[in-house]
Amino acid sequence: MDIKAIFMGLAFAFMWSSAFSSARIIVAHAPPMTSLALRFLISGMIAIALARSMGQSLTLTRSQWRATILFGVCQNALYLGLFFIAMQWIEASLASILASTMPLMVGLFGWLVLGDRLKPLAILGLLLGVLGAGLIMGTRISAGADLFGLALCVIGTAALSVATLSARGASGGGNVMMVVGLQMLVGSVCLGVAAIVFEDWQVNWSPSLIAAFAYTVFVPGIAATWVWFTLVNRIGAVKAATFHFLNPFFGVLVAALVLGEAIGPLDLVGVAIVAAGILAVQLSKQQPIT
Repeated sequence: MDIKAIFMGLAFAFMWSSAFSSARIIVAHAPPMTSLALRFLISGMIAIALARSMGQSLTLTRSQWRATILFGVCQNALYLGLFFIAMQWIEASLASILASTMPLMVGLFGWLVLGDRLKPLAILGLLLGVLGAGLIMGTRISAGADLFGLALCVIGTAALSVATLSARGASGGGNVMMVVGLQMLVGSVCLGVAAIVFEDWQVNWSPSLIAAFAYTVFVPGIAATWVWFTLVNRIGAVKAATFHFLNPFFGVLVAALVLGEAIGPLDLVGVAIVAAGILAVQLSKQQPIT
């Protein structure tokens, strides 16, 4: 892994984690699914325009189209949609920690569903992840965290795991920025339909809402997604996913600095345990079992 890949991974982890704090601001002033659908519409159109200016084509391979649709539905509509809804009731720091367990869930799914063999280091990582997540959730539940919001985050993280498994097909074959734009439009359509059915358009306009929405469109929306696809194409999905171990740290840090969310000692211990588990699972995949 070269210096450029390391820098890209760090940038992705920070941008991805910061999205939870900006989302928390957005859902405090506007309906979540409508806001997210509009975000993806704007981000998708910008990304497609950038792709066309870069000479990229709408002609994608079959695997790219399949991955684009899966990513648009599973990540943008299900994962982010459920998290946006949940963050009406739970804090951004907790949401970021739950989302960061995605690599652990991918490893668990591979073992239970696909029959993947796990190295001892991976098993240790899964156990650490369960322990750390359980410690954090137990602390937050005892402090009054909303159980429905927690459940939505768990379901959303499962959807993100499926989206991650489809990322390899989307990054190969070029046209990366075009793929980024198209998968955002897929998410926008899905969320737009759901918003029409389930939400009322009520917005409390404020400078913080406008700033958070603009940040979400350009940074986590376009920049982070492009960096992720490019990073996967450069070093592979397994190595790229290693950077997810930084997400709990960045998520908690940004939430504390931007939103003033209180972080307790047990939260910090849980974050460290989860991060160690994620790193162990990803490192165990660096060399295949022979």
